[in-house]
Amino acid sequence: MSTGFYIGTWFVHYYGIIIMVGVLAAMGLSTWGAKRLGKDPEFLLDAFPWVLLAGIVGARIWHIFTPPESMVARGITTKYYLTHFFDAVAIWEGGLGIFGAVIGGALALFLYAGYRKESFLVWADIVVPGLALAQAIGRWGNFINQEVYGMPTTLPWGIFIDKAHRLPSFIEEAYYHPLFLYESAWSLFVMGMLLWLGYRYHERLQPGSLLLAYLILYAGGRFGLEFLRLDASTVAGVNANQIFILVIGILAGAALLWRQRFREKVMSDE
Repeated sequence: MSTGFYIGTWFVHYYGIIIMVGVLAAMGLSTWGAKRLGKDPEFLLDAFPWVLLAGIVGARIWHIFTPPESMVARGITTKYYLTHFFDAVAIWEGGLGIFGAVIGGALALFLYAGYRKESFLVWADIVVPGLALAQAIGRWGNFINQEVYGMPTTLPWGIFIDKAHRLPSFIEEAYYHPLFLYESAWSLFVMGMLLWLGYRYHERLQPGSLLLAYLILYAGGRFGLEFLRLDASTVAGVNANQIFILVIGILAGAALLWRQRFREKVMSDE
């Protein structure tokens, strides 16, 4: 499968195109959400370059510090990246961690909102449906690169993986769970749930509640899907991504429950 095309001597990667399509779709949905709530979408346009840059840097840093087992087996470790600068920045070759992207983008949005004296939580609630949409679209870049696939399967929707992209211990297995597709579909579900919650319970939700709902919903799906992953990112023998998302989901759930109960108590006391 081709991973891109040439324009003259410049090779254009489909992976990069798909990522940018996801980013633009997220911007479009977030702009619509801002207008619906009476917020100035110009804020998003001004924040966009910083959030995008921080998201890319964060995603790459996460990948560098949590490389999958197959890369570690080939000697591409954190130490390797830290001593090979050009390989470390070669994001067009793949290797972006969604957790790092969310953390980096959220940090940039937090700092920019503070600079503009805007509420970070309000804007976070506006952008998280778009974030889920961007994830749903971006996962198709993994399909192009033949990565993020699950265990071997005989199910009719299993995807064929070229031998060059198979793990050595599964070299004779041809078809695998399309893990990228499962996560893409789950992300679309998360987007739909966030839009519905924001519309249905707008009067009851506090700023930041949709952000917490995103973390809970995404964490639930991603935690389960990690059980199908063959090429996990491990630290000290533990699936780092799975443990991280489990902790985030639990903390977000506890925070959302406490905030809503606290709000209801305050309202009942008034």
